[in-house]
Amino acid sequence: MEQEIIMKIENIVSKERVFLDLSERYSYSYDASFGQYLPDVVVQPNNVKEISELVKLANEYRIPVYPRGAGTSLSGGPLPVKGGMVLDLSQMNHKLIIDKENMLAIVSPGVITGMIHKKAEEVGLFYPPDPSSSNVATIGGNLLENSSGPKGLKYGTTKEYVIGLEVVTPTGDIIRTGGKTVKNVTGYDLTRLIVGSEGTLGIVTEAILRLIPKPIARKTLLAHFDKLVDSGHAITNILSSGILPSAIELMDNACIRAVENFRPSGLPIHAEALLIIEVDGHPSAIAEEIKKCESLCKQVGASLVTVATNEEEREKIWYARKMVSPAITQMGPTKISEDATVPRSQIPAMMERLNQIREKYELNLVVFGHAGDGNLHPNIITDKRNLEEMKRVEDAVSEIFTTAVELGGTLSGEHGIGTLKSAYMEMELGEAGVLMMKKIKEAWDPHDILNPGKIFPIPGQTKVVLT
Repeated sequence: MEQEIIMKIENIVSKERVFLDLSERYSYSYDASFGQYLPDVVVQPNNVKEISELVKLANEYRIPVYPRGAGTSLSGGPLPVKGGMVLDLSQMNHKLIIDKENMLAIVSPGVITGMIHKKAEEVGLFYPPDPSSSNVATIGGNLLENSSGPKGLKYGTTKEYVIGLEVVTPTGDIIRTGGKTVKNVTGYDLTRLIVGSEGTLGIVTEAILRLIPKPIARKTLLAHFDKLVDSGHAITNILSSGILPSAIELMDNACIRAVENFRPSGLPIHAEALLIIEVDGHPSAIAEEIKKCESLCKQVGASLVTVATNEEEREKIWYARKMVSPAITQMGPTKISEDATVPRSQIPAMMERLNQIREKYELNLVVFGHAGDGNLHPNIITDKRNLEEMKRVEDAVSEIFTTAVELGGTLSGEHGIGTLKSAYMEMELGEAGVLMMKKIKEAWDPHDILNPGKIFPIPGQTKVVLT
């Protein structure tokens, strides 16, 4: 990057928050997904005015700008695929206000999501979106990816809880969308347009989040299944019975074995699947609901169902689920994590197809995830140095995406499109649908400054490329 531009950046942001050394820039060249791209400069702004001026400078010199939080993205969201400037917003964490009277949280983008959970619960409130990375991920990244987690089944995704934003637009203007009121139908809903836009339409500098009362009580069970497909039928039967659990989590046999090898905790290594089901609400209601869930699991073939009788037993059940990601990373050096999502009624069919894909491509494919809302996480454990196997991985991932869409589902339930899934956008949305999104992007960002190279397919690319 030209020295003239560097000097102008340092006139906006103090020199100690501008990183140019190769080692420093490499730290921002990757995220939790796949691929590595080196930025030309990394800047740590600490207020909205600095961000606005940096974006205006980027427009003047046509410099790509990549907003970044904690780098936990699983779809390549913050990767600087065209070089340029990375804006590290992780240090913009100065504001976390819990407004108990209005049941709101007002937060800066660099605040860790888990801190919002903690502060809200201290006053008897609840922020439901709970991605597995919530203890390290920033709320800004969660907003732009529309993150979710296990509780998405009952409570929905991040977009259901964002009612106001302060945003720097791709041309450097500072705007506010929404507000503090529960109802707001003034003009277009720009708040929802920005949430989930993956950093292509604006940089969030402050968010107003809706909170809800913390559930009074919860009950949890663990069900063992000798057949994976039976666990799928248990899920659909529970949801069609009138019960809406706060979470239904699935672990297949490969996950069970991985966790037992990693941290032995007495899981049944011969079971094809485990389901963790949790209900919350009034104590008398959830006592009846958990009993009904237990009965429905047994009706479709559960070999064992255990209901936690206290918080210690509940935590032990959830511990196994939390150990899945660290456990499967021990199975190989490269983990490809996907989140294709299908309608609830198609969960058994999707599970069956994933089994077929595993056998067809002879890959180490494990399945876990938020099965209650159809949001499965097929993970392929491989070694990116094995080029022959990586070609099979690419074909398997393509088939997973195609299968999800064929079953009436979507490419992504919560990880986003980023760089990894852009080639399949037209398959789900059609050419006209993608074109409409491109028109919105062009109107907001005429110079294609903000997070270019994301969401939209590269001309001629028809499948995921990992090699």
